[in-house]
Amino acid sequence: MALWAGRFSKEIDAGVNAFNSSIAFDARMYRQDIQGSIAHATMLGDCGIITKEDSQTLIAGLQEILADIDSGKLAFDPNAEDIHMFVEAELTKRLGDVGKRLHTSRSRNDQVALDLRLYLRDEIAEIRVLTENLCKVLVRLAEQHTETVLPGYTHLQRAQPVTFAHHLLAYVQMFLRDLGRLDDTAKRMNECPLGSGALAGTTYHIDRQQTAKLLGFDAPMANSLDGVSDRDYCIELANTLSILMMHMSRFSEEIILWCSWEFKFIELDDAFATGSSIMPQKKNPDITELIRGKTARVYGDLQTLLTMMKGLPLAYNKDMQEDKEAIFDAVDNVKLCLETFTPMLETMRVNRENMRAAAAKGFINATDCADYLVKKGMPFRDAYKISGTLVAQCIAKGLTLETLPLEEYQKMTPLFTEDVYEAISLETCVKGRVSEGGPSPAAVAKQLVLAKAKLGME
Repeated sequence: MALWAGRFSKEIDAGVNAFNSSIAFDARMYRQDIQGSIAHATMLGDCGIITKEDSQTLIAGLQEILADIDSGKLAFDPNAEDIHMFVEAELTKRLGDVGKRLHTSRSRNDQVALDLRLYLRDEIAEIRVLTENLCKVLVRLAEQHTETVLPGYTHLQRAQPVTFAHHLLAYVQMFLRDLGRLDDTAKRMNECPLGSGALAGTTYHIDRQQTAKLLGFDAPMANSLDGVSDRDYCIELANTLSILMMHMSRFSEEIILWCSWEFKFIELDDAFATGSSIMPQKKNPDITELIRGKTARVYGDLQTLLTMMKGLPLAYNKDMQEDKEAIFDAVDNVKLCLETFTPMLETMRVNRENMRAAAAKGFINATDCADYLVKKGMPFRDAYKISGTLVAQCIAKGLTLETLPLEEYQKMTPLFTEDVYEAISLETCVKGRVSEGGPSPAAVAKQLVLAKAKLGME
């Protein structure tokens, strides 16, 4: 019989029971459920709501159940309604009437709200470590390529010269912001709903400050209605994870382009690529394609949570059981992507020569050619037109600005002299971009120092 039986005169329909059950997905919170129950039992004993002896018996029983689940000795009952009912039923089975005392002054509403906060707090810590590891890999890779010239793009057209290090550090900045959002989410959600009861607290003189402290929260939630009905932290985390996935998806798109024959800027290690069932020459970037696909899935989880919550009156509604599968799916997929994406980047081979060749053929030093004339006194718009004309001539003749003969330059204006070749060399162009945050080795070195400081790298 269900633990909530009493009001009802007959057993719940088997189909309804299966429809109502959440044990299949919330069983993963067993550790947090037991952790919360131990804190609750401790508080009940300390406040004299139950005897110290019963409190200690409950704690010992809960610890035994945790050990048995961890070891595999105790399996989850698929017929249990949820993880909370499973643990309580097992405790009562082992301890008898003492086990029934655990739920004094507590509701499943504040219990599930607590478990989910505890669980997601732990998951945020894990995702944070994985994101930091990704940043560290990118920083170390950037350190190797501070002078590797890469064409920078706008509209997916070669635009201006940068370095591979500069490009990688742009993603480091994105992921550092993701770390900040994870920290913000963890801080905002670190308030304890336990003691909110079903919605209106309890008539027992409980100590919510104690349970909050025992569970590592900053404080109890200030309002009991909000305590059981708030899922902002799920939505905020799903949003944070969606942005993190968006960053990985953008990077994945570039990896897909870069390892194509049309670019060939990088080559993935064989351990992080797949082949074709029919085309023996293929080496496919399936990991990055899956990350793009899973990004859509995480976005869907965010939409599920927003839509599920948008019309709910206070306080708890059964709709909110749908929060777990959505946020669990988002968490699982982000962790899976980070765990695969990071070693893929760490092991890929960078083709410096192809990057340099693409930069040379893209006329991405055309702005520097115009700047050369401006520095000799010509108005920028006139210099811009001359530089564009020279690019058109190079295209017609199959040349680059670096290989165009000096006499062709001087036909446009006598301001061009032999030093133009030094001024428009890709290396000079990159080194000359000394503004803060730019691609010059000196500017990149400062970016590396800042990133390493934020990541605690030496």
